[in-house]
Amino acid sequence: MSFIRNIFKNSRSEDDGNFFLHLEVILGFKPKSKTLYQKAFTHRSMNLRDNKGDPINYERLEFVGDAMLSAVIAAYLYEQVPHGDEGYLTKMRSKVVSREHLNELGKELKLIDIVKSRIPKSNFGNNIHGNLFESLVGAIYLDRGYKTCERFIFDRVITPHVDIETLEGKVISYKSLLIEWCQKEKNTFDFEVYEDTGKDEFKHFSVRLSINDKVVSKARATSKKKAEEKASKRAFFAFQKEITKHL
Repeated sequence: MSFIRNIFKNSRSEDDGNFFLHLEVILGFKPKSKTLYQKAFTHRSMNLRDNKGDPINYERLEFVGDAMLSAVIAAYLYEQVPHGDEGYLTKMRSKVVSREHLNELGKELKLIDIVKSRIPKSNFGNNIHGNLFESLVGAIYLDRGYKTCERFIFDRVITPHVDIETLEGKVISYKSLLIEWCQKEKNTFDFEVYEDTGKDEFKHFSVRLSINDKVVSKARATSKKKAEEKASKRAFFAFQKEITKHL
């Protein structure tokens, strides 16, 4: 651990004060293991390794944080919705810990401001915000234990953002919703995806969504998945009355 501490001391000596000042405002308490939180905000591009040759970055803490968020949210929903079956509870938990929502939480706390990276922050994708939020939760659990981690999740996630009625009406994936409707109504559907040859700086993909052999929406984005989701969202609003009536 002293080896890791020395690495961070050398790489962050000028920024330590601001880093921990920002961190304590977010946490609401002083960390016991400063090294753990420094690791939680170290991107893999730093190429740091400990004396065993193991990488020093936030990815393993992200794994722990993901598990803790799922556990705390699951227990909360179990208590709050006694009538909900396993499928319902799973769907509701997915809405709380969706990548979109975690990204919003990371942005709200401005976690990207304190990440250590060799990559310019402007080059990061949107998911960096949610990844950092998960790694922070993982660090809290390993530093202070379950109760403190649970309290942080309640303060930052459940109390300000989790409302059962609102969650019930929240759509995570328009594509999944549309496919479910098509299957129930025995409608055929097809996502025709092709690489966009536009003049954008980054490669784009375009998609044509057809239902019953008729093109109902088009979209383009920087990945096939995003393009399909955008096209599905447009189709959903075109058929909203029919879809919500049968689901």
